[in-house]
Amino acid sequence: MKTLDKEALLKSIRDILDFPKRGIIFKDITTLLNNPLAFGDLMEHLEDRYKSYDLDFIAGIESRGFIFGSALATRLGIGFVPIRKKGKLPFTTVSEKYALEYGEDEVEVHIDAFGDKKGSRVLLIDDLIATGGTAKASANLIGKVGATCVESCFVLELTFLNGKANFPTPLYSILEI
Repeated sequence: MKTLDKEALLKSIRDILDFPKRGIIFKDITTLLNNPLAFGDLMEHLEDRYKSYDLDFIAGIESRGFIFGSALATRLGIGFVPIRKKGKLPFTTVSEKYALEYGEDEVEVHIDAFGDKKGSRVLLIDDLIATGGTAKASANLIGKVGATCVESCFVLELTFLNGKANFPTPLYSILEI
């Protein structure tokens, strides 16, 4: 994306001060989603980037990754797979735990999420990477069920939190803050 395009995309994302707690500046993508020009430009950029990757699936991290992932999967004519918090999927799952500031959490995917083809080529996508815990666990989870995460893509990267350190896949961020 050109610098001008990135600036316009960044301007379409609203800052919410002190959410979810004091001192946090929350990046609200709902204003990006309801801006058809900005969202269209973003999806066109992602389609152009990933159309030659020979992907079999896109996996989106709950919940905003579902929006970007399903839209991109449709544009590329491939399947979409949701990666969800523990206990949200109805069939047999495989899980991966990750550390939080205080404690741990877990993400899951259906055991047959990527079909019978071992080594399915998968793009992992979400709106934001901060500390990287959820994203790293999600990328590892893809491998646990026999697929290959070829890249992880994020609309925003909070670089000061260094979430891409020791990341298990190549990582692409459209916007860096």
